[in-house]
Amino acid sequence: MDDYPLLNLFWTMLLIFCWVLWFFLLFRIIGDLFRDHTVGGWAKAGWIIVLIFLPFIGVLIYVIARGRGMAERDQKQAKEMDAAFKQYVREAAAGEGGAAGGNVDQLSKLAELKSQGHITEDEYTKAKAKLLA
Repeated sequence: MDDYPLLNLFWTMLLIFCWVLWFFLLFRIIGDLFRDHTVGGWAKAGWIIVLIFLPFIGVLIYVIARGRGMAERDQKQAKEMDAAFKQYVREAAAGEGGAAGGNVDQLSKLAELKSQGHITEDEYTKAKAKLLA
């Protein structure tokens, strides 16, 4: 290959690409190991030892053995994060403009109770003043 410097360049680029790909997979696998609560501590330690002492083969073995589970755990975590974000947005919206909407609902319920005769005029005005304060 010394006669063909372009092939040396391609070979070097391929090796660098594979090296970066291996690091990417290694970090994904380590993250997946510690995210998975169904695997015990000894099994996690075993996988880490395999990844350290047999780096390339260990990554391939893990991806073959637990690859489908990695995707399922990623999807589950994405759904949980999406649900948590939506819940946060709902709570934030209720805290800013939604509180006034809650007061409107409570005032309409108070007016309904007053019109049905369940509460007196005095109780209605006190509850209304308390809500608007």
